[in-house]
Amino acid sequence: MTAGCKAQPADSASAAPSSPPRAAATDDAKPAAQQSPSPDASSSSPQATATPAPKPDPQGTTLMASGSEGKQVRELQARLRQIGHFDRSPTGYYGTVTVAAVQSFQGKRGLSRTGRTDTVTWQKLLGMTHEPTAAELNPPATLPVTKPDKRCMTGRVLCISKNSRTLSWMIDGRVVSSMDVRFGSQYTPTREGTFSVYWKSRHHVSTIYHTAMPYAMFFSGGQAVHYSADFAARGYSGASHGCVNVRDKGKIASLFAQVRTGDKVVVYG
Repeated sequence: MTAGCKAQPADSASAAPSSPPRAAATDDAKPAAQQSPSPDASSSSPQATATPAPKPDPQGTTLMASGSEGKQVRELQARLRQIGHFDRSPTGYYGTVTVAAVQSFQGKRGLSRTGRTDTVTWQKLLGMTHEPTAAELNPPATLPVTKPDKRCMTGRVLCISKNSRTLSWMIDGRVVSSMDVRFGSQYTPTREGTFSVYWKSRHHVSTIYHTAMPYAMFFSGGQAVHYSADFAARGYSGASHGCVNVRDKGKIASLFAQVRTGDKVVVYG
């Protein structure tokens, strides 16, 4: 059995990589011809010039940057969200959306727009925000969760709404947790209907696309609910090849630990 999904652009068209920039020719490639000293030139040799010590980086030491993961990244995102620079739930992954949010914050505060969180940027942010609450660090979902489908109201169910782009983990009609999700493109749509989890794979790698699918819970052929680093980094500017992507690693890890083989999965519009 082959199974797996791979993130793709929302329009399913991948942009061709640009060629690396060519190095410009330098003017000092060839040394100039040496000239004989004039008869009246001073015979004394020039004094050696001391090399000035490098100036310290005004931005300080880098603490977090693109590709970073963890609790401090989640706190960074929550604090940026408090002052309007981050418009989604914290994910704990430092991707392109977080880079843009940090650049926005730095630009507003007269700092270099590096997109990296250095000590100067971090201290400035700490001084303007409060310590995030548990609800701010782990909000239910970016978008409001709609009324669950009636098929989700009994038993243990992964209730997945394409309309609200949310997944709700429900037990006997009660929402235990909810999280943002992303679906397949129009060419590789996520199937709708009632299914069940038939296989769980904690460290899964797609046998089709050879990409990581952590915390995979398969429910229909090669389609599964799983964590997506691409979704965490780029948000809804991309799409899957049919899988249900989750962008919050902490939430999908907790969900994976609770879901059992045989639990129901409902995907609806």
